[in-house]
Amino acid sequence: MNRLLARFLLLPLIAVIALARTASGQLPNGSSDRDVTSAQYEQWKLELSNWGRWGPDDEIGALNLITPEKILEAVALVQEGFSVSLAVDANTVQAVDNANPYEHEMLSIGSDRIGISFHGMAHTHLDAMAHWEEDGTFYNGYTPDADAVLENGHEKNSVHNLKDGVLTRGVLIDIPRLRGLPYLGPSSPVYVEDLEAWEEQTGVRVSSGDALFIRTGVWARREAEGPWLRGRRGQSHSLHP
Repeated sequence: MNRLLARFLLLPLIAVIALARTASGQLPNGSSDRDVTSAQYEQWKLELSNWGRWGPDDEIGALNLITPEKILEAVALVQEGFSVSLAVDANTVQAVDNANPYEHEMLSIGSDRIGISFHGMAHTHLDAMAHWEEDGTFYNGYTPDADAVLENGHEKNSVHNLKDGVLTRGVLIDIPRLRGLPYLGPSSPVYVEDLEAWEEQTGVRVSSGDALFIRTGVWARREAEGPWLRGRRGQSHSLHP
């Protein structure tokens, strides 16, 4: 289960899902005749922005929706006392989708060295708000000096804002299962209609403050067919693994 759920935590990782309905439909092979224009994208940036919603100094965005009441609601759902990891296995083998493999070296019988380049498609990590930018502008209008960042790191939007962890209700949406497939192909889009169809099938509704997990079957496909170039480098329209 950890291989299926890894790296889908929170809203930044579902950016490729269409956020508006159109009259066009999905084609039989999973592709679509629906295209997002540059004008529509710019309009979404205005209509769907959370900038300023929680004040000018906010650095955690939609995590503000995880209120104390939401946490108590999530805790009340627990029925069995075991945990499930969201991490993939450490991948030490270089491949087309793993340019910077996880490094593990035993230095002695009781000491080791671990090296990892977090960003990429192969390693479990959670992107900070300081990772997502456009033309040098980050969440809530933060515009750091590039040279200062390279020397000292970011002053705002750090992942350290999540040092206390994230505790909320998690909702898993299994798109391959919905479509009767073992996994999606590299260019299979996921639309809001798919999410709503899963809600109807399971009777579970996504609500404010939920952590949304969308399974596309990347790891199942990789195990069956081997690694492939994916993400922006591969110009794939499917979700991150």
